[in-house]
Amino acid sequence: MTRAQLYEKILQKQSCLCVGLDVDTERIPEFLKSTDDPVFEFNKSIIEATADLCVAYKPNIAFYESLGPKGWDSLQKTMDFIPDGHFIIADAKRGDIGNTSAKYAQTFFETYNADAVTVAPYMGEDSVRPFLGFEGKWVILLALTSNPGSMDFQYFSDSEGIMLYERVLGLSAAWGTSENMMYVVGATHPESLYRVRSIVPDHFLLVPGVGAQGGSIG
Repeated sequence: MTRAQLYEKILQKQSCLCVGLDVDTERIPEFLKSTDDPVFEFNKSIIEATADLCVAYKPNIAFYESLGPKGWDSLQKTMDFIPDGHFIIADAKRGDIGNTSAKYAQTFFETYNADAVTVAPYMGEDSVRPFLGFEGKWVILLALTSNPGSMDFQYFSDSEGIMLYERVLGLSAAWGTSENMMYVVGATHPESLYRVRSIVPDHFLLVPGVGAQGGSIG
């Protein structure tokens, strides 16, 4: 999905909502546990209830791969069930040396046909660039995450007073463009959004952490 297509969907629906599909098998309703694929059936019910309200879905890959082959099958069925026109994010948080990243990219962009994948930037440009070589696909780079541990490293300042998350934004913006790269910026850091926008004014942001993690859309 191109930037123009995604922007058009946002305008059509008057929504920026992304629905997470993070299925904890211990929290699936009892009436679904007797089905052949409780994970998929749970996702199906969520998708049917939200498809007209959201522009994106974000399966968290850990909840599927932890179940082995059956979990990957549930993921494939879930991806196939999402209606056309929705932006699909594989929340995998991958990032490794170049040839390994290339295989991760192939997994989510070709095998599962996701529109975007979340990528960790810690190993630098050569670990991210393989994800940027797929036309119409997106990298969503972790910049300022919503978890409490984000304070451990992401706000660390160097001798120039530049925080690590600022350095990530500034350097990585040159690796791709606003047509193929977005950033994770947690809703739990509203005080930093102005600074983020001053560095990457044109990029889409994925803003997790609303609700249970304490972030707010207000």
